[in-house]
Amino acid sequence: MVAASAAMVVGGALMSACRPVADTGEGRAASSAERSGEGNFGSTALSFAYVGDSGEDETINQTLQITNDLPTSVIPLLSFKALDKHDRVLRGVKVSTIYGSDRGKLVAPYGVSLDILRFSGTGQHDVADVRVTVRRMTVASIPAGRHPVTTQALDGRGREITRFERFSAVKLTNEDGIPVSVRIAYVVWDQPPKGVTQQAVEVTAIGGLTKVPAHGTAIVHVRGKAATAVARNSYGPAVSIKAYNSQ
Repeated sequence: MVAASAAMVVGGALMSACRPVADTGEGRAASSAERSGEGNFGSTALSFAYVGDSGEDETINQTLQITNDLPTSVIPLLSFKALDKHDRVLRGVKVSTIYGSDRGKLVAPYGVSLDILRFSGTGQHDVADVRVTVRRMTVASIPAGRHPVTTQALDGRGREITRFERFSAVKLTNEDGIPVSVRIAYVVWDQPPKGVTQQAVEVTAIGGLTKVPAHGTAIVHVRGKAATAVARNSYGPAVSIKAYNSQ
């Protein structure tokens, strides 16, 4: 669970079910890969694992781990069904994502990457797992790096400050040896009672698609709706600044 700021902060064809991970509290993700000809090559090369709550402090809840076995970056278009602890479909629950794997916006590199899920509707707190369907998958025109691009909040003078403060820009750092393109999400989290997973209550894009050079950095300024969101949530709720591969 991501903590809030302190009071003072200073400057269907093929069906397969993944096995549960023992002794971690992780949910099971049932993967459904549908072949639909062109534009859905190698969909069975993707597998998924849902983690509701890792049990560790300062970690994000409701994550979807995406494992890509292909030696190239891909753009999946996914759809989801929420399941309860008995693997029954929760028909009143809508599942959406922060990084856009359900909209064809997330680039998944070879290996493991993440999206973050949001649940809404009747039964949203009863979700124990998700069933994932690969609707389409294409090769990414811009490969994703193996390491996440990191973010750092900056004030109006370019000084590093915490994400809880009223920042004016975000510094992106790419440690990989290839240029990548990312988008930034400013996420505001709820503060649920014990036993309920934390989820996003507000997601605002900062800037647009941004290219970050190999072993380099890029600066994205906070303007418009993003500036309003940052001003409204500064020194208040739990927030994150997350960069994700996109195109």
